[in-house]
Amino acid sequence: DIVRQAQSVLEQAANIKEIAKRGKDPLAGPLRLGVIYTIGPYLLPDLVRQTIERTPQMPLMLQENFTVRLLEMLRMGEIDCAIMAEPFPDTGLAIAPLYDEPFMAAVPSSHPFAAKTDITSEELKSETMLLLGTGHCFRDHVLEVCPEFARFSSDAEGIRKSFEGSSLETIKHMVAAGMGVTLVPRLGVPKSALLPPPKRRKDEDTYVRYLPFRGEPPSRRVVLAWRRSFTRYEAIAALRNAIYACELPGVKRLS
Repeated sequence: DIVRQAQSVLEQAANIKEIAKRGKDPLAGPLRLGVIYTIGPYLLPDLVRQTIERTPQMPLMLQENFTVRLLEMLRMGEIDCAIMAEPFPDTGLAIAPLYDEPFMAAVPSSHPFAAKTDITSEELKSETMLLLGTGHCFRDHVLEVCPEFARFSSDAEGIRKSFEGSSLETIKHMVAAGMGVTLVPRLGVPKSALLPPPKRRKDEDTYVRYLPFRGEPPSRRVVLAWRRSFTRYEAIAALRNAIYACELPGVKRLS
């Protein structure tokens, strides 16, 4: 508690200096934003463009990391806010829900499933599931959908059933190579991959087929979190507005 109070006092002092430096513009100055690995590559290109156009005086200082590390950085004041996926431990942060993002299955285009229009988690049970490494919250989301793969993810026999990749993009390449199937968040699906085959450009990756889930799809809730002691409320509001100005295809926006 003493450490936390000391951090709060230091942050308030820093805020006073920052307010004096910003003068009349509450948005002036960088915003230190953390993003988990399975959101950053798909949201940041559009988000950075939106913030440059909307609030050029508030550049984003970006930090990609695991959820656990971002929570620690928030607590220590190393970043101002973070975009993460629930659930995560309640650390007394302020939370603003952003959107619910469904998952899709990614299968090799040569797989019999590629001819289907949708899929169920039951059908995936007999497949080689490619997983992210330990520490990625998206790995836990996949195991919630297909819990039977949990027993393969930590022992030697698992080499036959699950492979650990360092990133979603790496795993998608492994799917293209025919090594197995995986789940991807909706924003991680290339736009061209959902077009009818005749409309796809020839230089696009055509080796992966993305399938929606039949019925209610598994999904994750993406939120914006910040310390309650962080006083740049206008900056948080501007960031949320910039996120909602992004295209965000296939997700359910929350306000």
